[in-house]
Amino acid sequence: MKRLVHLSLAEFTESVASQAPAPGGGSVAALAGAQAAALLAMVCRLTIGKKKYAAVEAEVLAALPKIDDLHNELLRLVDADAAAYDTYAAAVALPKESSAQQEVRRAAIQNAARTAAEAPLRTLAACHAVAEAIHRLYSIVNRNCLSDSGTAMQLALAGAGGAAMNVLINLPQIDDPSFRQQRKEKVDSLLNETRQWSAEVTAVIFKDLTTGS
Repeated sequence: MKRLVHLSLAEFTESVASQAPAPGGGSVAALAGAQAAALLAMVCRLTIGKKKYAAVEAEVLAALPKIDDLHNELLRLVDADAAAYDTYAAAVALPKESSAQQEVRRAAIQNAARTAAEAPLRTLAACHAVAEAIHRLYSIVNRNCLSDSGTAMQLALAGAGGAAMNVLINLPQIDDPSFRQQRKEKVDSLLNETRQWSAEVTAVIFKDLTTGS
């Protein structure tokens, strides 16, 4: 099966728009995060080698490998999220006529539900890391790319929010209350910090773009 990330943009969006339930919000959230990381990587590369930014070049260079890693991880998660949904759907479709079949089905659903929650949680964590990098770098990187840094932050926030929703929708299917509580707390922590960074960066960037400072 061809990986989702190897589809053309048109093919991917047509796949999302179809009546098939996957790829859905989790994969789209991961793609938003990947685009955020890619934009930030571009901004960094348009900063490196510029005489005007020589004083911050070492810091930007040091940040770039992690940003590239996040970009690649989020691309992998586009497919991982869709695969997790397919696994869950397959578990739900297992036969349940006998008590033995019901037990096999129940265990399969529990395992698949955990996977379906963990994939978007990884996306949320990666989007959070992208947002942290933007928050740390946006004020020192190439000012000609200010709108790109802002767009990257908007995408990181969208990816984080979408991923958080896709974790939360899967948690009620999981029997283990400690698992549910732990993941819910992790979602709250990562999403709240991402929101704070996004609000701060977005306010400053809009102010700078409006005033021309």
